[in-house]
This record gives sequence, C-alpha cells and structure tokens, in this order.
Amino acid sequence: MIPPVGPWRDQQRWYRWAEQVGYDVVYTYDHLTHATAPGLWLSEAFTTLTAAAAVTERIRLGTLVASAVFRTPVTLARVAMTVQDVSGGRLVLGLGMGAPTCALADHGTRESPAEMSARFADVVRGYRAVLGGTTEWEGRTTSFRGLETLPAPGGVARPELLLAAHGPRALALAAAYADTWNSYGGPGSTQLEAEEYWALLAQQARGFDEASRAADRDPAAVRRSLLLGFGRVRPTTSVHEYLTAAERAAALGFTELVVYAPESPAGMDSDPAVHERALARLR
Repeated sequence: MIPPVGPWRDQQRWYRWAEQVGYDVVYTYDHLTHATAPGLWLSEAFTTLTAAAAVTERIRLGTLVASAVFRTPVTLARVAMTVQDVSGGRLVLGLGMGAPTCALADHGTRESPAEMSARFADVVRGYRAVLGGTTEWEGRTTSFRGLETLPAPGGVARPELLLAAHGPRALALAAAYADTWNSYGGPGSTQLEAEEYWALLAQQARGFDEASRAADRDPAAVRRSLLLGFGRVRPTTSVHEYLTAAERAAALGFTELVVYAPESPAGMDSDPAVHERALARLR
C-alpha cells in the first residue's frame, strides 16, 4: 500500500521499488481527506495509478479502495477501464463503501451507515451494468440513462473486482459479486489487541464462507486479501513479525497480504530491508 501522500515526484520511487523487490501488486487509496494525513496533499487515486503504469512494467496496480460514497457507476467504469487500458490490463479495481468524512468533504452532508451501505451496493451493481453494455439503470441511490458509448475499449478485458467488506451486508455483496474479498478488520478493529484482532478476522472469514454459500458460490473460488498495518498488528516492524502475520493470514484462508510501504504517514514507516528480506523468505 502506497498512500497517495505528497507530489508524484516523491511517490513514484516507491512504485518502482515495489516492482523491483518482487511485490505482485501495489495499491493506493481513494480518499478526499484522511485522519492520517492532516495538512498533507492527497493525490487522486486513478490518476496516480495511470502515472504508475508508465514507470512500471509487471506489477499489478490497484485501488484499496475506491470510495463508493463519492463515485458513480458510469464515472467509476470510465476511469477504471481507462487505467486498465493504459496499464496493459494490470488494474485491480478495489471498491469499498467509503468514509463518512469523505462524504462530508465531497458533498457537505453526513451519511448514515445504512445510506452508505445502500450506495455501495448500487455502485457495485451499477458498475457491472455499465460494463455489461446497459444504456440505463435504476438503483435506490443512483441511476443513469442515455449512455450511448462503448463500455470498454476494444479488446480490453474488465479488471479484477476487489470488494472491501466487514459486516453482514457488505460480506453478502462481496460474496455475490467480487473476484477478491478484502478486509482490514473494519471500523474499530485498529484499537484491538493482536489476539482479539485475529479472532475478529477469523469470524469475518467464517461469515464470508456462509455468505458465499448463500450466494451459491464456492467460498474457495473467491480470492481473499488482508490489509495489515493500520492498527496494532504491524507486520513490517521486523522480518519475524512479517512472516508471522503471513502465516496467520494464510491459516485463515487469505491468499494476499497487503502491507504499507516504507514511507507512510501516521507512524507506519518501516525499513525497506524488512520487506526485502521477508519477501525473499516467502518466495
């Protein structure tokens, strides 16, 4: 995870570094404001990934996550397919409900969890409708009509869809539509002690299994991604902690572990050598 903090001239070296040391995918987040970056510049996620595509060759590039609270199905599909085209098919479109602070920053209103959940579901379904070639679609919170353009550039496949989900409604949405499910534990989890945190993740993994079966999908058919580092569990403090976190994540069925880049805000900095040595052990 490379936070989109600061000018591109400072961010770009970490995208090159991530590819050079052997990471498979690099993510950035899609926030208008964030508690970890007061008084700092946050670049726009999809524009940043387009720039990252120009300085990398192999590594996949993703949003973790794009925010449904200020994205619409049509514009989301347009920017996602543009990055997918420019990057040569390397985009992972991560989408989540978004943060109330971003709703307030974008349109000046506070939205309830129920309102944000309904919009998340609409943006996911509406996005799929756009890529399916639908010209008009009606949801509870957003809709579109008169869409006459192609859903994607010729010969460009739709990107992998990653959905961040923690509660029952979001888990059901991810189980029904996602190629990959992602969790960081959810709101409040960052204050949990390590064992409580891993127990919460185990509970969420069981919930996702149940939601997948309810959606008539094999739980093993959906990839599982875990973001660590924002709370008490910080894998990049040492090689031992990194390997321990990877082992515990794998035991819960997670096939992807996402950690913060060496240069990150809010005290999440780490030594690049920790990443490099841990990756060498995991390969």
